[in-house]
Amino acid sequence: MTRSISLIRDSYPAFPGLDTTLARALLRSVSAGDLGETFRIYSPGRVLAFGKRDATEAGFDDAAEAARSNGYVPLVRLAGGRAAVFHEHTLAFGWTVPIDNPRNGIQARFESLAELLVRAFDRVGVTAAIGEVPGEYCPGRFSVHHDQGRKIMGVGQRLAKNAAHVGGVIVIGGAEDINAVLEPVYGALGVDFDPASTGSMRDVQPSLTLTGVSEAIVTELAQLAEVMEDTLPRSIVNAGREFLPDHLVAVT
Repeated sequence: MTRSISLIRDSYPAFPGLDTTLARALLRSVSAGDLGETFRIYSPGRVLAFGKRDATEAGFDDAAEAARSNGYVPLVRLAGGRAAVFHEHTLAFGWTVPIDNPRNGIQARFESLAELLVRAFDRVGVTAAIGEVPGEYCPGRFSVHHDQGRKIMGVGQRLAKNAAHVGGVIVIGGAEDINAVLEPVYGALGVDFDPASTGSMRDVQPSLTLTGVSEAIVTELAQLAEVMEDTLPRSIVNAGREFLPDHLVAVT
């Protein structure tokens, strides 16, 4: 049987937090067998996505307030370690895959996603490599950095009973905006962070657009499977709205 992937570009920047909860709804639906393999890519609203570990830190309330003061909606995301930034000069993505035993192949899925993005970035003139940059925000061994040594992509993974979701953020531009909010946020959390480790794809190719990078990613995805344009079912959007209170950080 030919492998097929549903490509979803739906975006809800006017409803911060909904994109995170839609990922949760997609993961649940794919795990239940209601949907097949999906790849969602979109431009998000301004969100400061904390990891669950961040939410246990003594300075979490101050960190969330720092996010709000800088114009970001704070939330606790599905996967990943430390706080990460989503804004209008980034691309968010989520690859949700049905699999009987998702604990098998965790590293392979990380590698597959990171390698696909490195190839896509090369298509638009950005030479990149996989690996953690010292001092980077939300550090991870499958982060991607450009050849000037600054992080441009971060990724995390969440599992359900019969599915896995690999999701993250690609920084096309606006690295300085990321640092402007992460310095006070990481300071409040007491987490080490070197702003010099933060980069964007426009460091290398200043004329890059979100659309151009997105299409390069879709081109690479089409080397793996038949890619079919799709939209989110209304049931997924409704479930995402129901999940919102679980993820948005309340004002204290």
